[in-house]
Amino acid sequence: MKAVATGLLFAMAVLFAASTWAIHHVDPAFAWVQAFAEAALVGGLADWFAVTALFRHPLGLPIPHTAIIPNKKDRIGDALGTFLRENFFTPSVVARRLERFDAAALIGGFLTSSESGGRVRRGIVSITAQLADTPAADALGARIRRGVTDRLRKLEIGPILGSVLDATLVEGRHVPMLDAAVQWAARTLDSQEGLIRAMVQERTAWLLRLINVDERVASAIVEGLRGLLDDILADPHHPVRAKAETALANLAFDLRHLPETRARAQQAWDDMLDNPAVAGWIDRLWGEARAGLRSLVEGEAAGELAGRIAEALREDRKLADSVNALARRGIVGIVNDHGDAIVGLVSDTIRAWDAKTVTAKLEAAVTRDLQYIRLNGTLIGGTIGVVLHAILVLAGAQ
Repeated sequence: MKAVATGLLFAMAVLFAASTWAIHHVDPAFAWVQAFAEAALVGGLADWFAVTALFRHPLGLPIPHTAIIPNKKDRIGDALGTFLRENFFTPSVVARRLERFDAAALIGGFLTSSESGGRVRRGIVSITAQLADTPAADALGARIRRGVTDRLRKLEIGPILGSVLDATLVEGRHVPMLDAAVQWAARTLDSQEGLIRAMVQERTAWLLRLINVDERVASAIVEGLRGLLDDILADPHHPVRAKAETALANLAFDLRHLPETRARAQQAWDDMLDNPAVAGWIDRLWGEARAGLRSLVEGEAAGELAGRIAEALREDRKLADSVNALARRGIVGIVNDHGDAIVGLVSDTIRAWDAKTVTAKLEAAVTRDLQYIRLNGTLIGGTIGVVLHAILVLAGAQ
């Protein structure tokens, strides 16, 4: 396009010279051609100067207000950054543009796409393998264990246990536990009946044993206890049950309000956390989590997981709406918190470029259209030259 525009300019110069010669040696009517060529030459040169002045000094001459882009690149970068900040990176603009943004559908399509879904699966497997098998995983596990233990130690266990007991009593969830305790006592009585009889026999005088008093006493004790347990189990309003409920209610109150009881409960809680068995239990939890995470993503599990997520996003409208709302809030929040930094990145990047780089990038982007300006300037200038010559001819004739 540069060659075409420059060639047309040279053609107008040649036409101007030829028509000037032809006016005097061929026919005065060539003045019309001369008027066209002269105005076209002036228009083409003026537009060549204007286009060139944007990017460099015409003919290398330091004419004022030329080489505009190289000299003003920093201001151009700031202006571009300001334009982006005011028209793109404002929370209100972004929020308005995101009103119909369906992040759930986008995520679901990405997960089920054969190409992107495969990348997701490979990425999940790779990350999981690194998480599960590298030394960093052990360090992460140690930090998790310390964090869990610290969190557990900071719990005020007394009020928590008191509230749990209160809720259990109010909702009647203690009844199955009391039934289980009574049933356990009954089973224990049956299994230890021989021991009870032996104890009674040991404490009975030998004379009474001769008339089997020890046997009758032992049977009375066992049958009495068994009958008591059966009555407690059969009667939901048994006095023993009432006493047990009262004791539990008192314990709940003490755990929530009495410093001594709370201190004892807290000490018991701390002692339990200091027990090596608890540390081993936490270690096993982390190990099971690592193994479960690894098995989840191995083989086809990652693909199945991605498919389930995509299906849930498609079928569960509430879940999709929640994901969309979360995505919108996240993007708007990023723009609100980091919009200036994003804009600053644009202006700082342009500032960091040298003038030749900026000039080359902008000229490469718009040079074809600018050459059309030169072409239009040449042809329109020539047309205006003919019109002006016609006006002069008419004015002279009058």
